[in-house]
Amino acid sequence: MTPTESRAALSLAGIFSLRMLGLFMIYPVFTFYAEHLAGSTPTTVGLALGAYGLTQALLQIPFGFASDRIGRKRMIAIGLLIFAGGSVVAALSSTIYGVIFGRILQGAGAVGSTILALNADLTREESRTKAMATIGLTIGGAFALALVAGPLINAWAGVPGIFWFTAVLALVGIAVLYGVTPTPADTRSHRDTQAVPELFGRVLADRELLRLDFAIFALHAILTASFIALPAMLRSVLGIHQDWQWMVYLPTLLVSVALMVPAIILAESKRQMKPVFVASVAVLCIAPGILAFYRDSLVEILVLLTLFFAAFNIMEASLPSLISKVAPADGKGTAMGIYSSAQFFGIFIGGTVGGWAFGQFGTGGVFGFAALVGLVWLVVAVGMPKPRFARTHMVNVGAMGDHEAQRLAAEIEAVDGVFEAVVVPADEVAYIKFDGRVVEPDALNRFGRSRSTAAPA
Repeated sequence: MTPTESRAALSLAGIFSLRMLGLFMIYPVFTFYAEHLAGSTPTTVGLALGAYGLTQALLQIPFGFASDRIGRKRMIAIGLLIFAGGSVVAALSSTIYGVIFGRILQGAGAVGSTILALNADLTREESRTKAMATIGLTIGGAFALALVAGPLINAWAGVPGIFWFTAVLALVGIAVLYGVTPTPADTRSHRDTQAVPELFGRVLADRELLRLDFAIFALHAILTASFIALPAMLRSVLGIHQDWQWMVYLPTLLVSVALMVPAIILAESKRQMKPVFVASVAVLCIAPGILAFYRDSLVEILVLLTLFFAAFNIMEASLPSLISKVAPADGKGTAMGIYSSAQFFGIFIGGTVGGWAFGQFGTGGVFGFAALVGLVWLVVAVGMPKPRFARTHMVNVGAMGDHEAQRLAAEIEAVDGVFEAVVVPADEVAYIKFDGRVVEPDALNRFGRSRSTAAPA
């Protein structure tokens, strides 16, 4: 990547992670705080935890469309201000309904797709995969940091302090956006990062993409529901105060990452994706299933949590890769948009149903619900065909007519190892899916023309 592209990727990754850090920090401590809010019931507590997912799911794609018209940076700034406003509302609320409204506002600042679109504006096609990987890594880091930072900040300033801190992080994100992130020389639609309306029908009719959409829905439903019961379990069973529960999360997360790395290498390098995938889903079903009935010892809980987080991290890393492998060459952005909406809807359902289950059946009911979702997911996952190990690559081909684009696509597809090539004249880009063991991306760049994509602000 060029220095400008690196600055763009790192700054946008920072904005993304600051926002996600604020959202995840309340997971380990919110149920304790909500017990003392007026109008609090298990169901409303769960709704408050998952409410932001509903507005995220509904508004993520529309935010991206709006950014095409009024500008990426402007829409990101608007979204971060809405997010900060929701954080302030939640911090000032003395009732659970006020917190729910604040969380709904937080979710309404749905800038994730717009950040990815700006990243595409600021990177050349051949550098975009690296830039996207940078953003993806910071999201995973934000989740791990949040589980440790949440209890620590709670001990110092309480949950309202976490919400205030989240609002400050959003404002820092705006400062990074205008002070560090380059301004693109050109804003255009990018099919690798943005949803395209005319491709919705094709993507929604693809059974394998729908299978992956259900996977991310189930993953985040399980996670969100589990954090309704997990903090209470650590307090009631093990006697660990909420301010010290980070001492459980930190070692289990570190060990889970150590377990994740070889599993990802096995899945990708050794082309054993399906066995690793199905085994991870089985763990996400079995671990909460055991906790629904047996949760009497520290060692048992630590082992199950470590396996749970390892499986969760494997899925978080693998699912976007699988979307990229399965999606049409020119439909990755559309597939990812629907996938992201499914993810946030899973957060909403997980929080709401998990809260209801906690009220009706206690801790065991929540883990039972998570295990049931995992069981359905396992049935769906077993039927998954062995994925094709395709990589995606984009080449700028410059201006050309439809007939020339069709000829060029046929020429690219004639290359040994290329599965699919789509040349879109309006984008001036060739979208290519290929086998990385047969053909190198550099061999495909010969079909393109260089283009400068970004100019520093």
